[in-house]
Amino acid sequence: MTTSSTSRSGLPTSTTSAVGAEQTFASRDWPLWSTTARVVVDDPAKHAAAIAIADRLTAAVDHAASRFRHDSEVNRLAAELPSGARVSPLLARLVRAAISAAERSDGDVDPTLGQALVAVGYDRDIRLVADDDGRLVRAVATVRPGWRSLVLEGDRLRLPGHLALDLGATAKALTADDVAAEIHRTLGCSVLVALGGDIATAGPGPVGGWQVRAQDRPGDPMTTVSLRGGWAVATSSTQHRAWTRGGERMHHILDPRTGLPAEAVWRSVSVAARSCVEANTLSTAAIVRGMAALPWLAALGLPARLVDADGRVLVLGGWPLEVADDPTGA
Repeated sequence: MTTSSTSRSGLPTSTTSAVGAEQTFASRDWPLWSTTARVVVDDPAKHAAAIAIADRLTAAVDHAASRFRHDSEVNRLAAELPSGARVSPLLARLVRAAISAAERSDGDVDPTLGQALVAVGYDRDIRLVADDDGRLVRAVATVRPGWRSLVLEGDRLRLPGHLALDLGATAKALTADDVAAEIHRTLGCSVLVALGGDIATAGPGPVGGWQVRAQDRPGDPMTTVSLRGGWAVATSSTQHRAWTRGGERMHHILDPRTGLPAEAVWRSVSVAARSCVEANTLSTAAIVRGMAALPWLAALGLPARLVDADGRVLVLGGWPLEVADDPTGA
């Protein structure tokens, strides 16, 4: 069986790969949301249709929830949210997923940190965020976690005016789940969908599973694992979407208790789960929790891989032991 190489926890780098003598796969990658998207299917004849589904669903999410589009639904409705605004079914679904993630993580994954992200410099697409030695504007965390002030009743959404939505983490992961599920439902093929570090699969998958290489950045420890069809894996990282402000290193995963980037105890955390949105919730919360993530993840029993600031690898919950992580990624 040939394996597709990956980066950022599983993104295949080959354009096609064959698994055994009877399974031929087609894949394509393209830039999306300041990362790389990829769709891999086990029926090349259905690949174009699969890409069309991915394009349609990701465009809809971008129009509904992008923090960086002036015409997005979430930005158009921002002024109405303190008194309540009617939202589309898609935005409502994205918000429900974000609230569920906040509940699942005891508030460590908080979807109301949009203003705090702006305050630390993440006020535009990460490709446009330049390093800046100006004074750092420190965000002030609310006494009460912001997500508890986010209220969705049917199709009406309310959020206090001092808070702003940022659905980036859960929306991307949920989209990976949705694209994979829709491709499998509509076309009947097995599929792997990767949106940066968020990877979802649907269908039985290849014999032996999808071969997923976990490596956050070149030079980081690397390993390859087998992901069964219908499972997902997500990687959260303090090394990507990073910049400097006032001489301080910033990254995009904030600690809701401080409104500032979480301490970079972990370079990256990867978690496997039955959905990408669950995996992402847990990996993001683990970054926020630092060392406290270890007993928490261990109690959950899901496979997890954590790489600390010095490059040491810890695995939990049945993630395969790494006999010899190659720091070169060779």
